[in-house]
Amino acid sequence: MTLTARALLLASAATLTAAPLWAQDADDVTLLEEIRIETDAAQSLLGNAEITAEEIENRNPASLQDVFAGETAVTASGGAAIGQKVYVNGIEESLLAVTIDGARQNKSAFHHTGNVLIDPELLKTVEVTSGLAPADAGPGALAGTIAYTTKDGRDLLAAGQTFGGYASYTYGTNGFGNRGSLALFGQQGSVDYLFSLARHKGDDYEDGSGAVVEGTQADLTDYNVKVGVSTQNGARLSFAASQTKDTGLRAAQPGPFGALFIRPDFFGVLDRTTGAPVANVLVEGLSRRESYTVTYDSEGAEGGVSPFAQLSYNEQEIDAIGVAGINKSLSGVIKEDFELSNGNVTAGVDFFRETAEGWMGPAIPPTMGGGTEKLQNVGVFAQARQDLGERISASYGARFDMQKFEAADGSTFKSSGASVNGSVDVILSDALTLNAGVASTWGGYELGEAALINFFGPWDYTGFTTSQSKSARLGLRYEMGALELSGAFFRTEIDDINAVLPSRGARGATADVTTQGFDAALRYEMDNGFVGVNYTFADVQMAGDEINSRSYYLGRPMGHIFGLEAALEATESLRIGGSAEIALDYDATDSIAGMGPLEGYEVVNLFAEYTPPSLDQLSLRFEVRNLLNETFTTRGADGDGTTQDITPLTEPGRTFALTAKMNF
Repeated sequence: MTLTARALLLASAATLTAAPLWAQDADDVTLLEEIRIETDAAQSLLGNAEITAEEIENRNPASLQDVFAGETAVTASGGAAIGQKVYVNGIEESLLAVTIDGARQNKSAFHHTGNVLIDPELLKTVEVTSGLAPADAGPGALAGTIAYTTKDGRDLLAAGQTFGGYASYTYGTNGFGNRGSLALFGQQGSVDYLFSLARHKGDDYEDGSGAVVEGTQADLTDYNVKVGVSTQNGARLSFAASQTKDTGLRAAQPGPFGALFIRPDFFGVLDRTTGAPVANVLVEGLSRRESYTVTYDSEGAEGGVSPFAQLSYNEQEIDAIGVAGINKSLSGVIKEDFELSNGNVTAGVDFFRETAEGWMGPAIPPTMGGGTEKLQNVGVFAQARQDLGERISASYGARFDMQKFEAADGSTFKSSGASVNGSVDVILSDALTLNAGVASTWGGYELGEAALINFFGPWDYTGFTTSQSKSARLGLRYEMGALELSGAFFRTEIDDINAVLPSRGARGATADVTTQGFDAALRYEMDNGFVGVNYTFADVQMAGDEINSRSYYLGRPMGHIFGLEAALEATESLRIGGSAEIALDYDATDSIAGMGPLEGYEVVNLFAEYTPPSLDQLSLRFEVRNLLNETFTTRGADGDGTTQDITPLTEPGRTFALTAKMNF
C-alpha cells in the first residue's frame, strides 16, 4: 500500500469514528461559549502564549527580536535580519512547527543565518506553544509551534470604510536609518484585498561601547498581497503571497579554498593559531523567503459542517558566497470541526513535501559538494477540547504520521510514528486554577543543511533514524480582579535528532536535547493600561551536559531571564510605555570546553505615541531603544560566552527613532 493510500485509509477511519459526534440536524447544533481550557489564561499557563495585536502595536517591531520583547520564554538573536533565530525555552525554532498564515516553513539553508525571514510590520498575532503542541498544529512539533498570522484588508478597514491605506516613515539613529512602508486595502462587495510594500535601509550600528558591528546594516524589502472572497453564508476563500529579501553587505571571512563565507551571526572570527582577529570582508549576501497560500475557511458559515482546507508553497534561499542553498516546502491540510454538547473535535489530514538543495560558490571545485535531500510526510489527526464539568476542562488528541526520506546518495528511508497529547484545566477555588499537560511527539526525519550537502565528500547515512520528544508541564494561576499571577514547571526531552549539520558528513549521528525549568508571570490590568512581569529559567542540556552556544539547529544556553512590559493611555491623545529585559549572569556554561560564563545585562526600551486631536489620522511615535547604552550579547546569540575562535555579536547601543504614520 502506498504512503498516500495508507493516509487516506486512516483519514477515512478517523472521520467515521467522529461521525456520531456531528451527524445531527443543523437546527440541533448548540452554539457554545469558549471552552475554558482554550481561554488565554489557561493556554498561557500551559505554555501556549499569544502575542496580541495590541502587544505588537506597543512594540512597533522592526525585527523579530522586537516582536518578542518582554517574552522571556521566547528569545530571538540579534544583528541583521538575515541572521536572526528564534528559541523557545532555549530550543531552536527548527525543532518547532513554524507557520506563516498557516503555511508551513522549512529551516535555514545555512547554519550562520536565521531560519525564517519575516518582516513584522503586518503581523496580527503570534501564537507560541512550548512543548505541548496539539495534534492539529501540524507535524514535527517536537518542542512546540510558532504560528505567525498577518493582517488582511478586513483587519485594517475602519467601520463603514470600503477603501483605505497608510503610509509610514521611520528615521532612527545609530545605523537604524530609514524605514518606509505603504499599504492599500479595501472591500468591494464580497471581495477584500491588501497590497503592501516595506523598505528598510540603514548602516552598520555601534554597540554600547562605540564599536562598529560590521555587516549589520538593514537592507530589507517586503511585499505582501492578500485577496479574499466571502460567500453569503460566511465561508471565505483567500489567496496570500509574500516575498521578503535581505540583500545587505554582510561580514564574511575566508574559508576552504580561499572562498568567502558570510557569518552574520558573529562580530568576527579569530585565527585559531594566533587568536588574532581575522579581517571581515563585506560582501553582498542574500536571504530570501517567498510564500504562496490558498485557504478555504468555512468557520463562519451557517450550518453544522465547517471544513477548512489550505494549500501552501514556500521557498527560503540563502547565498552565503562560498556555499548557497534553497529549501522548498509544499504543504496542505483538510480538517473539520465536529461539535459536541460540551466541546468539539478537530480532525483531518495534512501533508508536506520538502526539499533541501545546495550548491557551491564559484571559488570551490564543483566536485566538493552539492546535492539534494527530499522529505515527504502524510499525517492524520484528531484533537478534542471539552468542558468535562463545571470545574474541569480538557484538551487531548493524537496524530499518526508516515514519512519517506530520499537521501543525497540516492538511498531511501521510510518510517511512521504516533504523537499523543493531553492537558487539563482544573478550578480549585474562585481564584486558583491548576493546569497540567503531557505530550509525546514523533518528529520523524530531518532535512540536512542545504548549503553544505556533501561538502568535502559524500554524506554517510549509516544509522539514520527518527526523533521523538516527551514534554510535561504543571502550573498554577491566581486571578483576583485585575491581578493575575501564574507559575509553571516545564520539561521537554527530544531524542535522536538527526545531524542536520553533520561532522565529517556523518548524517546518521544523533543528538539528545533537554530543556527544563520554571516560568512565572504577573499582569495587572488597568482601565487605561497594563503592567506585566515575566520570568523564565531554562536549563538546556545536550547528552546530559550544558548545551554549547554553537549547537546549531538544536538550542542555546539560557539561564535566568526577567521581562517587564507596560503601557498607559496617559490622555486620549498620548500613549506611553516600554519594555525591559534583564538576564542574570549564568555560570553553568563555564564547564564547557571553549566557553566561559554568560554575562548578564539590563536593556530598557521606552516609547511615547501622540495622535493630534485635530488630525486623528496621524500618529507620531518617539522611541529610545537600549536607554542605558548597555554593551551586551543577547541570550540565544550564536557563540555567546565563547572564549575562542570567534567574537560574539553585540547588540546596538542607545538608539533614537521617530515614526510618523498617516492613515487615509
